[in-house]
Amino acid sequence: MAIAGIISALVIGLIIGVLGRLLAPGKQKIPLWLTIVVGIIAAFAGTAIARAAGYADTEGIDWLELITQIVLAALGVSLAAAAFGRRRKVLR
Repeated sequence: MAIAGIISALVIGLIIGVLGRLLAPGKQKIPLWLTIVVGIIAAFAGTAIARAAGYADTEGIDWLELITQIVLAALGVSLAAAAFGRRRKVLR
């Protein structure tokens, strides 16, 4: 992956994290930075899954890859909210 690919994955990860947070059920009591980190991880993981499944390189916008990334981000945000919420309760 070239430098331009990494930078674009980071930017897309920021957007995907926010979209994943919007799609995740309930209210997530996690900081924005954690949402962004989850989005970046989901962007890289979604791209890896799309490449492994063979639908990453299509003409135009890779809708299936994007949907995969957003679904992973929603799952990641939900898991992070559950883990972060438990952690905050223990510290009180």
